[in-house]
Amino acid sequence: MKLRTFKRHLIVGCKNLVRSGWMTFASASAVMVMLLVVGIFLLFVLNANHIASTLEDNVEMRAHIALNASEEEQEELERTIEEMETVESVNFVSRDEGLEDLIASTGESGQAFESLREENPLPDAFQVFATNPQLTEQVAGSIDELESIRSVNYGEEAVGSLFAITNVGRMIGVILAVSLMFTAMFLISNTIKLTIVARSKEIQIMKLVGATNAFVRWPFFVEGASLGLIGSFVPIGLVVGGYSYLYTQYGATLSSSFYSILPPFPLVWQVGMLLLAIGLFVGIWGSVMSVRKFLKA
Repeated sequence: MKLRTFKRHLIVGCKNLVRSGWMTFASASAVMVMLLVVGIFLLFVLNANHIASTLEDNVEMRAHIALNASEEEQEELERTIEEMETVESVNFVSRDEGLEDLIASTGESGQAFESLREENPLPDAFQVFATNPQLTEQVAGSIDELESIRSVNYGEEAVGSLFAITNVGRMIGVILAVSLMFTAMFLISNTIKLTIVARSKEIQIMKLVGATNAFVRWPFFVEGASLGLIGSFVPIGLVVGGYSYLYTQYGATLSSSFYSILPPFPLVWQVGMLLLAIGLFVGIWGSVMSVRKFLKA
């Protein structure tokens, strides 16, 4: 395509935006509203997934060593566990450290365990983390079969419920996100289609005087891209500014010692660029698919 022809398409496409007036405003508004909804939902889903992953990463196993195990047997056990492909890390926890952890984890009621300091009944243990938290049950079963292992504790019921909830939550999030994006594409493309239908006679006249399909299509291509670009500015601004403000004002409130929400950067820019790409794609796709009907006529 010649540069002069390309400039002509740009100028015509921009003029069409101004000439369409309220239809342009309606199309751009549809893009804005739907992209804002998509942006807010994406921030929610990404944070929910981050919190779920953080909670899963905190899942640990305590492999309690038999009381009669020698020091050499303990060292051999540690090497065996470390060599497992599904084990991320292994830390030795002495019985005294285990008692301190127990007292600290029970808060004020931990004073009841102070009397155990003189004669600590707890065994030495290994603190084990799996490479994938979802493999915790499998790793615990393998460790429990080793000699000199008294028991393996990882809170079976609580961990099973946690994984079930996070897996269902991720699945629902993905389904809703994809459904929302397709709904946005459908609504936006139909709104853009109305602006093209209103100029169907113009397209027919251009075809009658010998204009090629590409010559007719390019101004609408530019127009659709412009609508997507214009419609994405406000949602991106609201997503970047709104989430940054929310994190600054309420980030500490929405976080705890077990999890935290994602920091604004680079999250908001990643979501913003995604919204920009969606806006451009939907604008171009909606215009091209709508004008194709008249080019076939």
